[in-house]
Amino acid sequence: MYTDNLVIQVFIVAISGLAIAVAIVAITILTTKKQPTNAEDKNLLLSEAQVQVSAADDPNLEGYTSKANEAEALIRKIRELEGEKEVLRRELWKSRGKPPEILGLLFIPYGAIAFILSVLFNSLILSYIGLGLTLWGALLLLIKQTKYVKNKLLDSTAMSSLTSISQLIEALNYKGKALYLPPRYLKAFKGGTIFVPYKKEVIIPSIEEVAQEKVFLTNPNGVCLTPPGLGLVNLYEDELGTDFASVNLDYLQDNLPKLFIKGLQIAEDLKMNVNNNAIHVKILNSTYKDFCKEARKLSNVCSSIGCPLCSSIACALTRVTGKPIIIERASLSADGKTIEANYRIIGG
Repeated sequence: MYTDNLVIQVFIVAISGLAIAVAIVAITILTTKKQPTNAEDKNLLLSEAQVQVSAADDPNLEGYTSKANEAEALIRKIRELEGEKEVLRRELWKSRGKPPEILGLLFIPYGAIAFILSVLFNSLILSYIGLGLTLWGALLLLIKQTKYVKNKLLDSTAMSSLTSISQLIEALNYKGKALYLPPRYLKAFKGGTIFVPYKKEVIIPSIEEVAQEKVFLTNPNGVCLTPPGLGLVNLYEDELGTDFASVNLDYLQDNLPKLFIKGLQIAEDLKMNVNNNAIHVKILNSTYKDFCKEARKLSNVCSSIGCPLCSSIACALTRVTGKPIIIERASLSADGKTIEANYRIIGG
């Protein structure tokens, strides 16, 4: 008799749980179908990324007007690639899977049914089963799962942007050191701009000149581009819950290593040493080490603008100090595990 009751109890639990599972799966599928596609978001980002370059008609830009069409095409390509990279980043965030939550929603009803049946049939076994399923369901609902992607996917996307920047600088024969401009030069404090001068010297453009948001500047001659590490530095601020423009270098020295090592887990170690206007950063075993190795093939980018990781730190430094920053040197160790970068504060 006891065996028959137990079989009936297990059968009822199984059928009830199966019905709940089918209902949850059906609701999940219907909800997924109702979600809007990212096509509109992508078109919006790409349309915003397009720039209207009028420098080709400027008579003052002698020496590279013959290459204006090629430069315009390269700049538009850079903006499009940056837009596509941002779309990819958003899609990755939106595509975070939720299997633990679904399992939790399945376990809790199973547990509730087992509890009810344990009362009806006076079964100690079912009460234990109900307790276990309920506890596991509650735990699974609290688990936040992150979807990981291969480094090669993100590296290849970012590499296209750097290659286009390198082609632009080479086509226009720019020889100056890239200058990271602080937020006071910009309308958007979450934005970022680097100025690459035509001549081989460090030149700081006026705030009024940069505020016009032109791609090509005439006084001094140069080009304004979006830093490859802009998305990363904005992520740093979001993760730390702060605005770098409102903190100092001590805060960055204390919190950036924690963010790299424990928060984002993109490096095993990070050390930042500040000596007056000189800042030395050493990053050990970063997830960007392979990308950095590839970026070093673009010498006119790596030595001036930097890879996305070095660029993001330069963006953070210019926001914290409120002054222009240049990357004096960036190097990768022979074993590819250590990235070192030297920054200098201009006008400090």
